[in-house]
Amino acid sequence: MSTEAKSVVEVSASELQGPGVVFCPNPKMPLWSNHPRVFIDVATTGEGWCPYCGTHYRLKAGEKVSAHH
Repeated sequence: MSTEAKSVVEVSASELQGPGVVFCPNPKMPLWSNHPRVFIDVATTGEGWCPYCGTHYRLKAGEKVSAHH
Protein backbone atom coordinates (compact mmCIF):
# COMPACT_ATOMS: atom_id res chain seq x y z
CA MET A 1 0.00 0.00 0.00
CA SER A 2 1.49 3.30 -1.08
CA THR A 3 1.35 6.28 1.23
CA GLU A 4 2.66 8.60 -1.47
CA ALA A 5 0.32 11.56 -1.93
CA LYS A 6 -0.15 12.90 -5.43
CA SER A 7 0.70 16.55 -5.78
CA VAL A 8 -1.96 19.23 -5.92
CA VAL A 9 -1.27 22.15 -8.22
CA GLU A 10 -3.37 25.24 -7.59
CA VAL A 11 -3.77 27.47 -10.62
CA SER A 12 -5.19 30.94 -11.10
CA ALA A 13 -7.59 31.78 -13.92
CA SER A 14 -4.81 33.75 -15.65
CA GLU A 15 -2.67 30.57 -15.87
CA LEU A 16 -5.29 28.61 -17.82
CA GLN A 17 -4.66 27.80 -21.46
CA GLY A 18 -7.39 28.18 -24.05
CA PRO A 19 -10.93 27.45 -22.86
CA GLY A 20 -10.25 26.82 -19.16
CA VAL A 21 -7.66 24.08 -19.35
CA VAL A 22 -4.20 23.38 -17.95
CA PHE A 23 -1.67 21.07 -19.52
CA CYS A 24 0.32 18.33 -17.85
CA PRO A 25 3.19 17.91 -17.48
CA ASN A 26 3.44 21.55 -16.47
CA PRO A 27 6.62 23.62 -16.97
CA LYS A 28 7.61 23.32 -13.29
CA MET A 29 7.78 19.52 -13.36
CA PRO A 30 11.20 17.85 -13.57
CA LEU A 31 12.24 16.47 -16.94
CA TRP A 32 12.31 12.87 -15.68
CA SER A 33 8.57 13.00 -14.97
CA ASN A 34 7.62 13.82 -18.57
CA HIS A 35 4.75 11.99 -20.22
CA PRO A 36 2.63 12.84 -23.29
CA ARG A 37 1.07 16.29 -22.93
CA VAL A 38 -2.59 16.23 -21.99
CA PHE A 39 -5.03 19.08 -21.54
CA ILE A 40 -7.14 18.96 -18.40
CA ASP A 41 -10.40 20.88 -18.05
CA VAL A 42 -10.51 22.72 -14.73
CA ALA A 43 -13.09 25.34 -15.72
CA THR A 44 -16.12 23.05 -15.59
CA THR A 45 -15.81 21.74 -12.02
CA GLY A 46 -12.87 23.75 -10.66
CA GLU A 47 -10.52 20.76 -10.67
CA GLY A 48 -9.17 17.89 -12.74
CA TRP A 49 -6.64 15.06 -12.67
CA CYS A 50 -3.91 13.95 -15.04
CA PRO A 51 -4.62 10.43 -16.35
CA TYR A 52 -0.88 9.72 -16.62
CA CYS A 53 0.68 10.89 -13.36
CA GLY A 54 -2.35 11.58 -11.17
CA THR A 55 -1.45 15.21 -10.49
CA HIS A 56 -4.50 17.05 -9.18
CA TYR A 57 -5.08 20.50 -10.69
CA ARG A 58 -7.40 22.87 -8.85
CA LEU A 59 -8.45 26.49 -9.30
CA LYS A 60 -7.30 28.69 -6.43
CA ALA A 61 -10.03 29.70 -4.00
CA GLY A 62 -12.10 32.59 -5.32
CA GLU A 63 -10.85 32.27 -8.90
CA LYS A 64 -13.45 32.59 -11.63
CA VAL A 65 -13.06 31.51 -15.24
CA SER A 66 -14.65 33.95 -17.64
CA ALA A 67 -15.99 32.78 -20.96
CA HIS A 68 -14.67 34.74 -23.92
CA HIS A 69 -16.95 34.34 -26.93
